[in-house]
Amino acid sequence: MNFVEIIARKRDGGELSAEEIRTFIRGATSGTVADEQLAALLMAICIRGASAAETRALVEAMSDSGVRWRLEEAFAGVVDKHSTGGVGDSVSLVFAPLLVACGVPVAMMAGASLGHTQGTLDKLAAIPGFAPARGRAEALERLQSCGAVFAAQSAEIAPADRKLYALRDVTATVPSLPLIVASIMSKKLAVGAGRLVLDVKWGSGAFRKTLDEASALAEALADVARAAGVRTSVLITDMDEPLGRKLGSASEVRNALAVLEGRGEDRLRVVTLELAVEALALAGQPRAAARAKAEAALADGRARAAWDKIVRAHGGDPDPAHLALPRRTVAVPAPRSGYVAAVDGEALGWLAVTLGAGRRKQGDVVDPAAGIDIRVGTGEHVAAGEPLLVLELGERDIDVRLATGRAVNAFRLADVAPPGRPLVAARIGDHE
Repeated sequence: MNFVEIIARKRDGGELSAEEIRTFIRGATSGTVADEQLAALLMAICIRGASAAETRALVEAMSDSGVRWRLEEAFAGVVDKHSTGGVGDSVSLVFAPLLVACGVPVAMMAGASLGHTQGTLDKLAAIPGFAPARGRAEALERLQSCGAVFAAQSAEIAPADRKLYALRDVTATVPSLPLIVASIMSKKLAVGAGRLVLDVKWGSGAFRKTLDEASALAEALADVARAAGVRTSVLITDMDEPLGRKLGSASEVRNALAVLEGRGEDRLRVVTLELAVEALALAGQPRAAARAKAEAALADGRARAAWDKIVRAHGGDPDPAHLALPRRTVAVPAPRSGYVAAVDGEALGWLAVTLGAGRRKQGDVVDPAAGIDIRVGTGEHVAAGEPLLVLELGERDIDVRLATGRAVNAFRLADVAPPGRPLVAARIGDHE
């Protein structure tokens, strides 16, 4: 079948066969289908959706587009973790050394920035010399030497996803549920960890804006994982405002280090601990004991020491003094006094991208020094003239006046404090 016919079928709301989906994925992998046609089908799927059968076929075809590492077979007990994307989400940088300090090996296939979110690979790239693993042998070597591996996609692991991921980032097709499920699960199944912890975000800074949308994604991810025989736990967590108050690669590394040193921001610390408890429970540990163990690892310095060991094993320099600093900063004052009633996480995410902390188009280089330092969060009081946030500027030329206006518009101030909402909204797990 001509690929234009495949695009037209999905555009008109039809269901693609497994063979048509394999044609799509083979074309993305081999380069025999043009980018504009791949982008057109991605947009058609984003608008029309996909059935459960189409989604499963996408996952299988994308997983099989490269080799499978089957890490569990060589390194028993290894756990993988993934977030569906948020703003100020530095959890992975804390989660891996925390689990290692608790005796659980971790393997993560990290991603670059996507849409308005900043990716783990870009944060790791802010660390001088840090090189993610590119192959199975290298991944196993890192696991053996430090207990954790951060890997990057290559031609070896789900190469179709690597291609489609980049196209989704610049074609406004990131929020599609079936494309999110296929992207996440194709990589997870290709890596082959035996246990998986998923953090599904919901709210203004997430790709799933409502709790119902996030729940649908969580269930879809869990169903695919279970069908593949992977023990899985999913948390649905709040992303109505940025999780951490630092946006941008180098700043988010510093933020993660603060948590690893037993201090840092409560929201980032709480979500990371909850995910760590899920991972330890999947490994058979009682939940109360798992929580106590994770908290102790943060308090006594073992998690911070594990971070240094992980960074060195990946060729990096763990000294935070060598992280990039902004060229200059601009404080953005509150236009009036009041309580912060809401913070638009997505708006701040896109502002960070504009400053240089993300990519506006394929080929853009992320500036590790660029970012945002948020000074007030939802429910807090701010006086007129006090900073809402500070813009951290790097090398990219920025219209500061326009950026300041966008920053102010991301905050809604009110005369009374808003009601709070839980950081963890729900849990879907393969354990009690």
